[in-house]
Amino acid sequence: MSSSVPSAIEEYEASRKELIFADRAQRADHKKGQLSELEALADKVIREVRATEAASIWSREYEGIPHPFPGMEFLTGRSIIVQTKLFKILEKGCLPRITMPKGGLLHVHLDATVNVSFLLETAMKYPAMHVRASTALNATNIGHVLPEMSALPQHLRTAGEIALTDHDYIPDAWVPMLKARESFDPKLGGPDGFDRWITAALTINPTEAYVTHNTVTKIWQKFQSTFIVSAPLVRYQPIQRQYFREFILSSIADGISYVEPRINFLRDAIPFIAEDGQRQLTHREVLKDFEDVVGEVKAELKAKGREDDFITAKIIYSTIRFITPAELEWYLQDCIALKKEFPHLIAGFDLVGDENVLKPLTYYLEPLLKFREMQKEAGVSEIPFIFHGGETLGDGTEADMNLYDAILLGTKRIGHGFSLVKHPKLIELCKERGIAVEVCPISNEILRLTSSMHMHPLPVLLNQGVPVALCSDDPSVFGNMGLTFDYFQVLAASEITGLVQLGEMAKDSIKFSSMEPEEKAHALGAWQKRWEIFLEYAVVEGQKFLT
Repeated sequence: MSSSVPSAIEEYEASRKELIFADRAQRADHKKGQLSELEALADKVIREVRATEAASIWSREYEGIPHPFPGMEFLTGRSIIVQTKLFKILEKGCLPRITMPKGGLLHVHLDATVNVSFLLETAMKYPAMHVRASTALNATNIGHVLPEMSALPQHLRTAGEIALTDHDYIPDAWVPMLKARESFDPKLGGPDGFDRWITAALTINPTEAYVTHNTVTKIWQKFQSTFIVSAPLVRYQPIQRQYFREFILSSIADGISYVEPRINFLRDAIPFIAEDGQRQLTHREVLKDFEDVVGEVKAELKAKGREDDFITAKIIYSTIRFITPAELEWYLQDCIALKKEFPHLIAGFDLVGDENVLKPLTYYLEPLLKFREMQKEAGVSEIPFIFHGGETLGDGTEADMNLYDAILLGTKRIGHGFSLVKHPKLIELCKERGIAVEVCPISNEILRLTSSMHMHPLPVLLNQGVPVALCSDDPSVFGNMGLTFDYFQVLAASEITGLVQLGEMAKDSIKFSSMEPEEKAHALGAWQKRWEIFLEYAVVEGQKFLT
């Protein structure tokens, strides 16, 4: 009888292994087939590094962090993340080209792509830039009085004799930004205190994300306020050109070889301002500046023999869900006009904003259904919809139902798709029609859709074979610059996802991008070469750490 026990156990273990394999068969890393020896080794080593740090770095006690664990809330755990070997391997090696190649960044809002410190430093160089406050700043009110900034025309500029922190400051009086910084009350931190005041208005801190703004609605209010404060800086032409450049260069430094940002266009509400501080830029001028900066960066890289590090960039034309259907028709025509002049640059069209409180896609059905015919009449190549959809906790709410309409309207990809896992038929359609999901893990967590990466629905999408591109959404607000932090959070929080799965998502970000077929082929070839170099580096660095 005892001789049959091993046979029964072996049979059970074989059945168990078969069931696990069948359960994971739709994952991109399992469908990939036979791994190369190097891929298998790198994946194994990185898993060991992750396990070692889970038992060491993440098990320690940290002041002010009562419950550290891999995949924890990002803003609280960020200081630990950057200490890990796992993060350092994903971020960069001894040479920039050893950075993990992350493919394309397909979901990011251009007004929130550059580190706040760079934006402030750049703004200080321009005499046109002024700042004001609704009242004199002091220790009691500085935490809730927001700065208002603007590039003023010459005739409205001031000498700024009175500081923002003087008792005699007149509410809403403009002060040159440089002067306001230099004259900031030492009791409030002096120039550094000024920087902290501006930075606090442009970012979300851990207390706001996890304590005071404890609902989706509240945190969205804070989130939206950061764009109101930053817009006059980001959309001032001299700063904007440098902003474009820094976005592209910092993306390249993080291993990103293609970017497809969304630019929000609103005719009067959030204008782009020319260098004189007076004239409003046309949308054509904004795209021309972007095109010129992209061309300059590509030329510089080519001169250094690094042209494969950055393939190109395109723009998703976006506007906000509070406009009327009649107004949307104007924006659709504007998008078509820009496509005519910049056919290589306009990648698609989107409607953005808080889906939970703004208008659903059904509100705009009439103009949206006409869009394809409008394109034919204008004689332009296709401008696909690339819709935000399902960025919500709702089940059957208007925001959740946007997923149905996005797919019926022919969306090329889905932005966020957080609630997609509730809809088996829609998941099936995404796979059938090749609709990738732009998943923004850190954004979803900070905006209170999930409490940690362990609660995020991303594994459901991966396990069902839905193509996914990891994205950062609004990195300057969240502090997740580039893509390394998002890749880290996904890797650290799963025992199934390994380096091979990260590579498959990076490749999907190229395959499902808006690049032309020849550009995709070039990008994939360049990615594969860098991937092989990175795998070798990951093995060496990981093994050194483990021994």
